[in-house]
Amino acid sequence: MTADPRAALDRLIAALEAHYLAVTTRRGEDDPAVDDAYDILADAFEVYDDALATVHGEATPFDLADDDDDDDDDEDDDFDEEGDAPHSADDDEYDDLDDLVDGSARQDQ
Repeated sequence: MTADPRAALDRLIAALEAHYLAVTTRRGEDDPAVDDAYDILADAFEVYDDALATVHGEATPFDLADDDDDDDDDEDDDFDEEGDAPHSADDDEYDDLDDLVDGSARQDQ
């Protein structure tokens, strides 16, 4: 089967629109139409990403998480060897935000 990125893109766009429609017309918490649209969207994305890589040697900046792998990865990421939560660069952004909030709260008092 020859990969056609344009056809795969058209399918991806249609899947995005169908997913949006399913979400906006949801009939309850566990609407099977939303689940089906989600699965179709994920498949369409994978086909597009593969076709883009095969034909043009390019990739999208997105990565679909595999449900089975997520469970294992989440457990490893929660704590370091000492049992402490890991520190990341994102934490610094929150520290800066906390400083701003704390500083403005002090000025108001």
